[in-house]
Order: sequence, then structure tokens, then C-alpha cells
Amino acid sequence: MNGKAFLKFPKGYVPLDRSPPQLPGEKKKPDIKFITGSVVLGTSVFVNFVLVGAFCLTSSFIYRKKTEKVQEGGSGLETNLRYFTYKVLAEATNDFKDEVGRGGFGAVYKGTIQAGSTRVVAVKKLDKVVQDGEKEFKTEVQVIGQTHHKNLVRLLGFCDEGQNRLLVYEFLSNGTLANFLFGCSKPNWKQRTQIAFGIARGLLYLHEECGTQIIHCDIKPQNILLDNYYNARISDFGLAKLLVMDQSKTQTAIRGTKGYVAPEWFRNRPITVKVDVYSFGVMLIEIICCRRNVDLEIGEAENPVLTDWAYDCYMNGSLDVLIGDDMEAKNDISTLERLLKVGIWCIQEDPSLRPTMRKVTQMLEGVVEVPAAPNPFPYSTISNYSQE
Repeated sequence: MNGKAFLKFPKGYVPLDRSPPQLPGEKKKPDIKFITGSVVLGTSVFVNFVLVGAFCLTSSFIYRKKTEKVQEGGSGLETNLRYFTYKVLAEATNDFKDEVGRGGFGAVYKGTIQAGSTRVVAVKKLDKVVQDGEKEFKTEVQVIGQTHHKNLVRLLGFCDEGQNRLLVYEFLSNGTLANFLFGCSKPNWKQRTQIAFGIARGLLYLHEECGTQIIHCDIKPQNILLDNYYNARISDFGLAKLLVMDQSKTQTAIRGTKGYVAPEWFRNRPITVKVDVYSFGVMLIEIICCRRNVDLEIGEAENPVLTDWAYDCYMNGSLDVLIGDDMEAKNDISTLERLLKVGIWCIQEDPSLRPTMRKVTQMLEGVVEVPAAPNPFPYSTISNYSQE
């Protein structure tokens, strides 16, 4: 056949390669599909190898930077809080000259720091911390740093350098609830009730909703701050374990402030979240009346202890006496009575009778009915509020 060989295949034979058969003497053409697939596969493996390598290097770099950041000031504290050197905070507060408050742990100073932009902060300089309390300090800072609630003051950073231990908080411009309540003019009723609700929600979070249960141990108007919109923000939470025992304001081996201290502190009974409930009850009655619980300098010798007087007014049905000329409160007498009953339930001498903060918030907001309140002082002829 024209001098060309002809290949015959057996009948029924189907070649695997569908390309035309190779004749004797012809060179086999390269398989384009095979070559293309090999190149693509090889490239993919190489690219994946490069990406994995880059990821590992990046992760290592980030980890090293985080480690260096934490160790910058000599602290091994594992937290997302910013670490400040003592020098930086001294410069931020003009060598701690602008004091804006003082409490059981030390003084609070106003300052400014650079964090992308200039930010006003409150720097708490701890000077009454337990000796050898490095571990406790780190533990408590770690707990505080993990809390996030609109009714808590936010912790921004800390300093743990030698004997210097400082906490850096957001600065709240409207000061303390104490200044707000006990100033020259009486705040409006609606604002006061909203502040009470906010404090209750913040305590509920500390007791039941954050990762680690926190007992404040020193709830009082001086430890409640107000933001630009007069929302209540609880401060100094999580620090109770650091307080030197003999530094309490009550001059006894307890933690707390005279007038707000639960009876179990005096009776060697277990300290639970109910001590905060008690203090909240005292403060709630103060919010209602805009008067300090124990204040012998205002000429009210007949009613020196507010909580005792408030219970008497409740029993006599003379709630209007408590609020004086506060017409807003008088026009909202049902809310006034509800809040007063909640306050009386909270200050029961027996901790088991006090409601939880969850129940307190429900009663305050009218979600559940508030039963008639019993005598809060059945076991004593004189309230422990007046104890020195």
C-alpha cells in the first residue's frame, strides 16, 4: 500500500490511548495534558509550601512581639491590658499632682496618655496593698481585665514595677455618686432611679455573669462613678483581696466602710455575695432620700441612722416624709414604695433573707412583685451601722 506498512489490530481491540497509533520510525509526541497537569501540581505544592512557611514565620514574629510587650516592664502577667512603666505614668500625671479622689487603696490622679490620640485617664496608685502581694495583684488585675459591662469602670492598663503598683482606668467626667447625691441641689427622681438600676445590673454581672465571681466588699456612693450621660459605673471591684486588713474605715479587722458593712463581718460568719447586697440596700435608700446613712453633722439627732428611720416611715405609711419636697418622687409613689421595699429586703440582718442581685434587678424593674418587707433588725436593739 504505497510502500507504507499497515498495522493490523486484533478484532475487538480498543487501545487505551485514543491518539493515532505510532507508526514504526515515528517519534512519539509529548503528552500536553500530562505536562500541563504536572506543572500545575508542582506549582501548587510549591505555593502551599511557601504559604505555610510564611504563616509559621508570621506567627512566630507575632508571638515574639507579644512576649516582648508583656516582659517590657518586667511583668509576666498574661493579659491584653496595656503595660505602663512607672516613668510613663509619672509623666502622664505630672508627677501625681492632680489628685481627684482617695480611698482604701490609695489616691487617684487625673492624667493623659498617648494611645493613638490623647486620652484622659484616672491612675490609681496603690499604697495599701498586702505585703508580698505580687501574685495577688497579678491575679486580681487579670480578673478585672476580663470584665466587660456597661455599668463597670473599664480598666485600661497597669504598672507592676518593683514596689510600684498602679492601675489605669478610663476617666469619668461626672465624678462620684456621693458628690451627685449629697451636693447642694437634689438630682431629679428619674435620674436617681436609673442610676440605682444600673448599679444593680453591674453587681449582678460581678456576682453571676462574669467568668470569675467577684465580691466587691465595699459598695458605697464613693465607689460609683458617673459617665458623661450619668450612667452608673462601679469602680474598685476585684481589689478587695489586696486590701491590708487593718486599713478598713471601720477600724475593725473587716473590709468595707462604716455605714455600709453587713452584720456578718462582725459576727465571724462566712462572707458571700450577700455582703454586697446589704451595702447596695443601704445605698438604695440613700438614693431615694438623697441623704447619707450615717451623718451626725446635719442636725438630725432624732433620726441619726437613715435605714432605721426609713423602715419606721415604711411601717407608718409616711413615705412622703422621707423625700421631703421632692415632687417628682411624690408623683411616682408606687415606684418609691417598690424601691424602698427592695432596699429593706437587702439590709436584712440574716443573709439568707436577702435576695440575690438577679432578684433585686427583677424587683426594681417591676418584673416580679415585691412582697412586704420584714423588720431588718430583729436580732439587735441598735443597728450595727452605728458601731465604731
